[in-house]
Amino acid sequence: MVEVSNLHKAFRAKKQSKQVLSGLSFTAEPGRIYGLLGPNGAGKTTTLRLISTLLKPDQGSIRIDGLDTVKESRAVRDKIGLLTGEMKLSGNLSSRESLRFFGELNHMRREYVDQRIDMISKKLGMDDYIDRPIDKLSSGMKQKTSIAVSIIHDPQVIIFDEPTSNLDILATKVVNDFLLDAKAEGKTVILSTHVLSEAEMLCDDIGILLDGILAVNGKKEDILATQESGRLDDVFFALAKERGIVS
Repeated sequence: MVEVSNLHKAFRAKKQSKQVLSGLSFTAEPGRIYGLLGPNGAGKTTTLRLISTLLKPDQGSIRIDGLDTVKESRAVRDKIGLLTGEMKLSGNLSSRESLRFFGELNHMRREYVDQRIDMISKKLGMDDYIDRPIDKLSSGMKQKTSIAVSIIHDPQVIIFDEPTSNLDILATKVVNDFLLDAKAEGKTVILSTHVLSEAEMLCDDIGILLDGILAVNGKKEDILATQESGRLDDVFFALAKERGIVS
């Protein structure tokens, strides 16, 4: 479980402070997919970095399975798998070699790493290219490898930022099926995506961030019920119009 409470975060640039998050609170539960949505600059990536211990909050707290992300950051990192758009794999190592490397970084036994590689490769459809150099792979293949790296240690909490970016329709289905399998296994999943139809299909709970404030937070069916069309994109645009983000 991920519990975010009264989260505040600001950044300083050129002697000025910009408030990115203001009083953010939500809970992502095991066996459910929480969709964190919003336009560029809304604070989604900052939120995911805070949850993942890459940043420290200015105010508020985050607990993962009862562990404080600031005071117990090392133990928290053992429990989470993070995928962001900044994870750029390259070089002559193959996908398999890269996964073994990151498995060793996570202090995993070689035998268990190889078992995880075989399982993940089958789930994500990587068998045909897992032994090819990463520099020889397509962008979609690299993205799948990045996903595999983020979950090699079998984390209980999966945090994915735009996981289907650069993927074609078939590869997107593979990743979405993986997320649904993770949910069925009782894992806590936080998904950030710009594809609202994808969020509508996958997510059980949804939070919509606008200008660093959680404008909507709750069960998907309750949120969709606020619009006559019952569509998430209409919910999103109604909120954006209400707050003057779009005309």
